[in-house]
Amino acid sequence: MRPELNFYGANHIKSPNLDKLSTESLVFNRAYCNVPVCGASRASLMTGARPTRNRFLDAHIKKDEDYPDAVSLPQLLKKNGYRTISNGKIYHHNQDDAKAWDEIWQAAPLFNFAIAENQKIAKNTKRGLPFEAAEVHDSLYRDGKVTLKVINDLRKLKGSNQPFFLTMGLSRPHLPFTAPKKYWDLYDRNTIKLPESYVQPTSTPKQAFHNFGELRQYENIPTKGDLPDDLAKELIHGYYACVSYIDAQIGLVLDELKRLELDDDTIVILWGDHGWNLGDHKLWCKHVTFEKALRTPLMIKVPGKTMGTKTEAITEYIDVYPSLAELVGVEIPNTVEGKSFVPIINGKKSDKNWAVCKWKDAVTLIKDDLFYTEWIDDKGLAYARMLFDHKTDPLELDNLAEKSAYQEKVQALSLELRAKWGKDFLK
Repeated sequence: MRPELNFYGANHIKSPNLDKLSTESLVFNRAYCNVPVCGASRASLMTGARPTRNRFLDAHIKKDEDYPDAVSLPQLLKKNGYRTISNGKIYHHNQDDAKAWDEIWQAAPLFNFAIAENQKIAKNTKRGLPFEAAEVHDSLYRDGKVTLKVINDLRKLKGSNQPFFLTMGLSRPHLPFTAPKKYWDLYDRNTIKLPESYVQPTSTPKQAFHNFGELRQYENIPTKGDLPDDLAKELIHGYYACVSYIDAQIGLVLDELKRLELDDDTIVILWGDHGWNLGDHKLWCKHVTFEKALRTPLMIKVPGKTMGTKTEAITEYIDVYPSLAELVGVEIPNTVEGKSFVPIINGKKSDKNWAVCKWKDAVTLIKDDLFYTEWIDDKGLAYARMLFDHKTDPLELDNLAEKSAYQEKVQALSLELRAKWGKDFLK
């Protein structure tokens, strides 16, 4: 999910429920995932641990295999008396970190498609079509099923005196962009434009780009080259529809939380596992260290403490774990590498102005307005670099890393990157 919502300054996606939640939350304008792929990002967030050269590498990793000694957030809360429930997609693998949960639930069947013909196509191909607009009820798709389960859980938990850690793992707006037609109808495709950054400058290292193989696994997507403009706009349209669809599902859960009179005693946190390219740099999906794949939506509602404030403090996803642990008063394990943002919730100024993100060989230091990336080998030596100054180049089109005027800055950022990427990074 991209931070492309009204409370982030955009005005073209209809998300009234998220907009309302933002007025009751602390909204992070500069939140970044530590690794731009689902499985690795989720494992990193749930353990509060950084990705390394050999840990949390891709979509398919397991927390239990990559970092079995880490006490995950749900595991910590379970040990401290919380009922922990995993609904929908939390980890990439349903049974990963299984001992941390009192209950693991996944929607069945896992409908990506509602139209029979599209289901048939999906069954006979690798992934089926990249989008669908169907005249169906919200609950037919998997996210609608997750919503009903979460609402039912809230009703059960209302009658319990046990504190709870309840999750709502929505699949959209991931591909395929499938949503009830009424959400597609909220948008006029004729008004949708390709991004301003629909270009791949020659000054940018070739390692920064990819063939967006994830999207190309879907039917009717060209196997190489740029997408036709009409198809690109149809994909963007589908993305918008999916955001509006999950906004409605989140609204149903928040309404039930209030109806049950649990809202004044429940922390609500919203996050997406990573950003997403919608034609930015002529790329689709994630798997890069450009800002569109790294910057994410993050907001937290803490009853009695948050009231719609926004912060420009740079925040990493590994900061979520220690923050929630501090808010509920449990001791933070020493495997957690993040920094609590509770002082920001309490109105204090953050002294953290940096984040470190990683994808494959690329490691990025975000510091103030600078985005500095190095592609490194197994010894930690750089073989390509890029540097963008968002103050003058927010679209990341002018790589400064090889310009003579910036060599002193590049050397300083390179040293700082190594100082901050984590003590076990090269192990």
